[in-house]
Amino acid sequence: MAKSEVHPGHKFEQWQVWPGSYDNPPADGLYSFPDQTGLTISPETPIASMGSCFAREIRKSLIKEGYAYISEEVEHPASVHASAAWERTYNTFAMRQIFEYTFASFTPDIRWWTAPESGKIQDPYRRIILYDSIPAAEKDFSHHLICSRRALRRARVLILTLGLTEIWEDTMDGAVICLPSGPYVKEGGSMDRYRFRVSRYVENLHNLERIHALMSRHNPECQLLVTVSPVHLWATFRQDLDVISASCNSKSTLRAVTDEFVSRHENVYYFPAFEMATIYRMLMGQTYFAEGKENFHVNKDTVTFIMQQFFRLYST
Repeated sequence: MAKSEVHPGHKFEQWQVWPGSYDNPPADGLYSFPDQTGLTISPETPIASMGSCFAREIRKSLIKEGYAYISEEVEHPASVHASAAWERTYNTFAMRQIFEYTFASFTPDIRWWTAPESGKIQDPYRRIILYDSIPAAEKDFSHHLICSRRALRRARVLILTLGLTEIWEDTMDGAVICLPSGPYVKEGGSMDRYRFRVSRYVENLHNLERIHALMSRHNPECQLLVTVSPVHLWATFRQDLDVISASCNSKSTLRAVTDEFVSRHENVYYFPAFEMATIYRMLMGQTYFAEGKENFHVNKDTVTFIMQQFFRLYST
């Protein structure tokens, strides 16, 4: 049992006390978890994932270790980040819209952007996915719908990696675009009907609840594993806050939302990738930031460490 001079009469498990505090063991590379996680994964478990940049690292590790990772649309460049051509989904609004167009209805007023100079057709709701014509876009998206539905229905574990709370929203119908980027924006396409804002706790919780409701209806056997990405914002659109504070606000909000979400459902779990990178690695005397121009990312050693803990915790 762990010791505490502050509460000498109380017996704590090792995972309940701060590593290295008082006479307790320091961080030794084996992250302390509660004894019972409730979730087990074998190499035969069909696993799907989506989310921000860190979701790509989870995908790569699962495939490398020979797990039954679900890969649809393997020929599509956008599928290298997830189980289908969802590309990277940075916020819970983009995630919710995926589940709605897959299992319910998502009919925004503006379905496609046309770049003013090149004429390229761009999907506003998936990250910079381009086509030569609207018929080509609609044909590919029809195929994507089939693959998206198949991936989410096959999954027995679905990993969602949450990234940030900053969104760009259509002021007319409330649809949230993925990013104000790509040829449509660079070539001067009108952004008049879109506004930037910071989404808040209740909205993000609502999005996750909507996802859970749709999955419960269409794949009730699936268990959800939620993480918060340890990759920080490289820039913020906020005018009232610096990028480091804005990143901390995003991560803190999403972490609080996830805690509430997990507490509401027996088939939803949390994996502390964010805490492992930003706190535990530091307690071990290790940096977690990558070097070079993308120094807001986590480095390879941190990714390896996080996935080692993942397999140690959940693998059978």
